[in-house]
Amino acid sequence: MELAGRVAIVTGAGGGLGRAHALYLASKGAKLVVNDVSEESSARVATEIEAAGGQAMPAAASVTNESDVDKIVASALARWGSIDILVNNAGILRDKSFAKMTMDDFRLVVDVHLMGAAICSKAVWETMRTQKYGRIVMTTSSSGLYGNFGQANYGAAKMALVGLMQTLAIEGEKYGIRVNALAPTAATQMTHGVLSDDSLKLLDPALVSPALLALVGKQAPTRAILCAGAGHFARANVTLTEGLYVGAGPDAGDQLVEQWPQVSDRANEMVPAYGFFQADRELASAAAIAAQGFPVTS
Repeated sequence: MELAGRVAIVTGAGGGLGRAHALYLASKGAKLVVNDVSEESSARVATEIEAAGGQAMPAAASVTNESDVDKIVASALARWGSIDILVNNAGILRDKSFAKMTMDDFRLVVDVHLMGAAICSKAVWETMRTQKYGRIVMTTSSSGLYGNFGQANYGAAKMALVGLMQTLAIEGEKYGIRVNALAPTAATQMTHGVLSDDSLKLLDPALVSPALLALVGKQAPTRAILCAGAGHFARANVTLTEGLYVGAGPDAGDQLVEQWPQVSDRANEMVPAYGFFQADRELASAAAIAAQGFPVTS
């Protein structure tokens, strides 16, 4: 029972992937706060967990409502005294090609996925800082990491969650808060009509949820992007190539075009430990050129 005694909040847990997450964490000993926008759905999953011998409380609210989210956190603290795990899973789709997409649909998807995750993370952040322990999982997507036709709003929100994860992981490190991202592929209401029936059968949401044990357990990493589906797991990374110094002269753009293959060469690419790593690399490259006696400015 890896998670015995831990208190976990799973958003969007009234069905699909969120339900699978809640059931899985409960099976590992966690006490579950089952959030869903539907009161009926959250209560049904909480009852299901309790019927299996676990502990759970329903928590119906939209993740975009700050005051309601704060109330959920307060209720969990009053009942169990801590919040150790937050799985930001709630989401919606409004798929259309960008040419046909309205800005209202763009904002709505970003609001639920990105702002919802930020609101929930903020609501538990001080508790986790004070207790010097916390595990937060953002739900990203291959559509955000790599793009997907008809999902400009969804993809933008999902990649933004990676940026949120990266920064919160850095800020939470000294407080024992580890923040990671999960990129699931699962048969849910959001994927019906997108994948074939045969593929949907293989993509049982329950096969994704074991990824959470690696991301929220005692030995969890931080700043990891874990892709999971059909029982397969892989790591994704935001990398930086070694690059090339081309200078700051009037022909810098021309040189960049000419040397594009070398700039793009992935042979020695790396995963930066922090955002300013890029600037450090660029300044170091310019300093190395200057040390050789070459001008670095035009």
